[in-house]
Amino acid sequence: MALRKFIKLNIASKHTNFGQVVTVTGLAFVVAQLDVSIVNLALPQIAQSYHASITTLQWVVDAYTLAFAVLMLSAGSLSDRLGALRIFQSGIMIFCIASAGCGLANSSIWLVVFRVLQGIGAATMIPSSLAILNQAFAHEPSTRIRAVGLWTAAGSAALAAGPLIGGLLIHISNWRFIFYVNIPFCLAGFLLSFKLPKGTVAVTAKKFDTAGQLIWMLAATILIASIIEWHQFGIKNPFISGGILLSILLMGSFIWIEKQAPNPILPLHLFASPSFNVLLLLGGILNGSYYGSVFVLSLYLQNVLHYSSMSAGLAFVPLTVGFVITNLLSGRVINRFGIGLSIITGLFIFALGFTGLFLAGANTPYWQLFLPFLLMPAGMGMAVPAMTNGILASVDKSLSGTASAVLNTIRQTGGAIGVAVFGALAAGGPAEIVSAIPVIAGVSIILILATIILSFKYVLKAN
Repeated sequence: MALRKFIKLNIASKHTNFGQVVTVTGLAFVVAQLDVSIVNLALPQIAQSYHASITTLQWVVDAYTLAFAVLMLSAGSLSDRLGALRIFQSGIMIFCIASAGCGLANSSIWLVVFRVLQGIGAATMIPSSLAILNQAFAHEPSTRIRAVGLWTAAGSAALAAGPLIGGLLIHISNWRFIFYVNIPFCLAGFLLSFKLPKGTVAVTAKKFDTAGQLIWMLAATILIASIIEWHQFGIKNPFISGGILLSILLMGSFIWIEKQAPNPILPLHLFASPSFNVLLLLGGILNGSYYGSVFVLSLYLQNVLHYSSMSAGLAFVPLTVGFVITNLLSGRVINRFGIGLSIITGLFIFALGFTGLFLAGANTPYWQLFLPFLLMPAGMGMAVPAMTNGILASVDKSLSGTASAVLNTIRQTGGAIGVAVFGALAAGGPAEIVSAIPVIAGVSIILILATIILSFKYVLKAN
């Protein structure tokens, strides 16, 4: 007979303090998302400090998102099995320690190492924070939609405000403070988490899927590394072409292992729903297009248009405004019209923003960049809360941590690939950066239009 044990989970009753739950979980999402984008404005300063190439800068960005992506599935599974609150508290302290390490790093290698540790912390706390929200308001769908909307708004605002905050910190001090700024938020989230209400639910203790986690980690890491180094060595290099082929073979092995595993980190039955699959694809495309674009646009503003770090940060203010406005409106749109309309509207706005990037040139005035800088995040802000609610509503609450982890794994993997591919297109100097931007815009628009068609067919119909 299988050994079973009962483990306390963090499930709030109908008397849950809405503000406490959203504040604590929101703080975690804020620091995790802030570190995705705040680094972008510091890239020229980091390159100067360490005499780093654009390949090294890609690793500084992608070391975080890659660790975030490859460990998310395990963290989501652990959240469901060991308790969301316990995993959340561990993750936010790991992130805190890693942020201090990034600020103190005396070489680019150590910076990348601590960025990996930051990704581990983020991968641990994000699925568990969303699981806390879902469990707390599982029987109150309208409240859950509002809570997820605010949680998403907090993270989206941090993602969009990252360049502005980064530019300000660099202006008044130096790039190391973009990491130190995380520490008070992490400590506040950790201490406040002890005030969250608790409940108990019986959970079966299951054997951990070690083989699945290792194979997935290898597949994703080798793929991203091959794409990042593609520009330097070329596709004909056996390490690059072999790495891409090996990652595909490993991904096939991962799927086979998950089919055989009694307790997989990625339950394949989740993919039985076409709408679930489309929502995952949407998450990957949104993050890939946005993360990759902001990486290149940060270099464009400073290396091509010669903006200071502070001026570049101010130039990105519309990103914050666009995210916040539509994030706060999305909950009302979802409650009134459903997730389908919110997603499709957001995607059209997102695509419209990318069309404005065709105007970007070597001497483009800022007023021509203002509208795309506003519309791109506005589109994401409308679509992401609906996407997240659609994912959570499609699974049993006992699998909310795993479902959240799958979504965020796809999103972070997409983001890492976006930075790797778009960064490779812009590698070189100012001329290469300028020539890469219309290509980036065109590719993003094509992918978004394809997702709109799929959303019409599967998400809107299911909704």
